[in-house]
Amino acid sequence: MKKTSHTYWLTGCLAFATACILLSSCYKEFDPSSYAPKLSIGGYTSSKEIAPSNLVGYWSFDGSLVDSVSKTAGTNTGTSFTAGVKGQALQGADKGYVLFTPGTSITGLKSFTITFWVNSPQNTNGIVGLVNLANANSFWGNFDLFFENGATADKAVFKTHVNNNGKDAWLGNYDVPKIWGIWTSFAVTYNGVDSFKVFVNGSRIAVSKQAGYGPLVFNNATKMVFGTVQFQTTPSLTSATGSQPWASYLTGALDEVRIYNTALSESDVSALVKLEGRGK
Repeated sequence: MKKTSHTYWLTGCLAFATACILLSSCYKEFDPSSYAPKLSIGGYTSSKEIAPSNLVGYWSFDGSLVDSVSKTAGTNTGTSFTAGVKGQALQGADKGYVLFTPGTSITGLKSFTITFWVNSPQNTNGIVGLVNLANANSFWGNFDLFFENGATADKAVFKTHVNNNGKDAWLGNYDVPKIWGIWTSFAVTYNGVDSFKVFVNGSRIAVSKQAGYGPLVFNNATKMVFGTVQFQTTPSLTSATGSQPWASYLTGALDEVRIYNTALSESDVSALVKLEGRGK
């Protein structure tokens, strides 16, 4: 039978289709995301890239109480784990807290950056300690970062205390609106000379000048405390006082606690928060 032009056309189409199928089977399916530029914030693609040589303590609380810098674990009283801003977080509780024995890289700090995330209900039973370094002979610790009394449903009151060889620096009270029940980042830096800076969600909210304050010298430093202040532990970590009725415990969650031995730049604090907030 004589082949018509229509037959040749059909044969050609079938051959072309077969070739396309065979060719496509040799290649992976196109993935547009593989061509997307890598996330970069402030020149960094991961929080791990920010001042790694200055990081002296890091608690991710990702199902563990281990400081990933020293590779040592804290001890638990009444806390557990919950979903965090990255992975898991420390879930606080009434009468609950974690103690950690720091090495000289922390007790010997001359300047610092302390960063962390917290997701807490309003404190209605007294101040709530967040991150603290105890002083065995003093009412307050070597540093105390906490929610102060005076909170309302619409705002927290954030406060920081630092003691430098007997000289107290009180930073705050700082009103921080609309943070209850959501993850919020806090950071405090000290440059080792005279300047403290306080940040919320990567934005500077305050600068406090302490004339003549100089490099830090912590006295009688014993334990770090997560989730309360030094005199609310059992037993109290200080000989100066015991439990106070105006102090309480973090019943919310704490995550991504980092301590650096330098004052990070404002741009690095901002980049760190943005990267952590994206799980990086």
